[in-house]
Amino acid sequence: MKKNIDDVFGFIEKNRDIYLDWLYEACRIPSVSAQNTGIEEMAGHLGNFFKERLGTEAEIIPTAGYPFVAAELPGDSKKTILMYNHYDVQPVDPIDEWESDPFEPALRGNRLFGRGVADNKGSMFARLCAAHAWKQVRGSLPLSLKFFYEGEEEIGSLNLDSVPKLYPSKISCDAMLWEGGSKDVDGPLHVALGVKGLVYFELKLRTASQDQHSSQAGIIPSAAWRMVRALSTIKDENDNILIDGFYDDIREISEEDKFFLNNMTFPEEEAKKFAGIKEFIGGRTGYDLKECLLYKPTANIAGFTSGYGGPGGKTVLPASAVVKMDIRLVPDMTGDRVHRLLKSHLEKHGFGDIEVEILSSKPPYRTNPDDPFVRTVIDCAGEVYGMYPAVYRNVSGTTGMYDFCTAIGAPAVLVGVSNEDSRLHAPNENIFVEDYILGIKMVAAVMAEFAG
Repeated sequence: MKKNIDDVFGFIEKNRDIYLDWLYEACRIPSVSAQNTGIEEMAGHLGNFFKERLGTEAEIIPTAGYPFVAAELPGDSKKTILMYNHYDVQPVDPIDEWESDPFEPALRGNRLFGRGVADNKGSMFARLCAAHAWKQVRGSLPLSLKFFYEGEEEIGSLNLDSVPKLYPSKISCDAMLWEGGSKDVDGPLHVALGVKGLVYFELKLRTASQDQHSSQAGIIPSAAWRMVRALSTIKDENDNILIDGFYDDIREISEEDKFFLNNMTFPEEEAKKFAGIKEFIGGRTGYDLKECLLYKPTANIAGFTSGYGGPGGKTVLPASAVVKMDIRLVPDMTGDRVHRLLKSHLEKHGFGDIEVEILSSKPPYRTNPDDPFVRTVIDCAGEVYGMYPAVYRNVSGTTGMYDFCTAIGAPAVLVGVSNEDSRLHAPNENIFVEDYILGIKMVAAVMAEFAG
């Protein structure tokens, strides 16, 4: 790094226990957006944090759903970095698979466990702690920081698209550090320059007025079986998506894309170990595996509800079935078109009675890899983590980047404190404590370098 900030790094090390305590406080608040619990409490907690620990007033902005939290810290240069994060977390189900209370952070060995430690409160507080360390050591920040938080990311960022039009002054900036980001467990930090898109569907079917005794299965149609047959038409045994026209709009992989894929590290053996599988779909490996993960669309059944699922047995013939389904989008695909194609596909195969509703939809997004801010982040990652980062043209997940970042027109990079075994959205979510501390240093370094 061109800028010597050893004094800031030293302060971070000296205060690592305090910074961990601040993360513990946040993770004890069960801000589950899908269940509308802890949301107001978490927004209020952040407002108090900005006032009491960073010396600035945060604004709690009401929406049609859950509130935004916005704050700003002035700095010595004219440059501004926007920190986008979300303060909501996923539900904890299945609760019996957690090894400790999901909302009481637990330190086991060198890992911290709890809902939200990785997604996304760990990265959120790493950025807040970096700002705190700079102010305490130098008295002021090297550049201005804006913070913008939402409480609906885990349910599709329902109100985020309106922000550029309603609150342009709160998000105008020269560059953005977006939520998310990961690293290999024993390898480099991931520096990601975009995301896949996502369209999330709910499929509903009813075949009778009410559930029937299963002895009637010979004469009354089962909603469960009908839904299974419908779903089986969508993908073949080789994982190819069979919807007519589905692949027609996909942007061809460029030479630049191929460069990123060829130079991107992916820990295959560790990933299989963490997932508890012997091989990836189709035995994929190497370039083909990375291309499938990051550059190809998916069709996933996220949930299937029909009939009886409680303890013991119940001889019932289901009259209704509901499926939650997500399709990940790659550049030039749109949620509306995929919706039309899916409905036409079901009708073509005799399943026009299945209702298909979009619950949320987000386009894919990529930032310009040649932007100087991208180079700043990559260089800082190499210095802080002691190895060159793995640069992802986009990650396989989705956030509400497209409308937000396109409207601002500033480069956006994803870096964070999670790892490939953080178990996002699953029981026993975790981060390595050292990754949290390194995450604080990483943000502090980016602030120094970009200001210069």
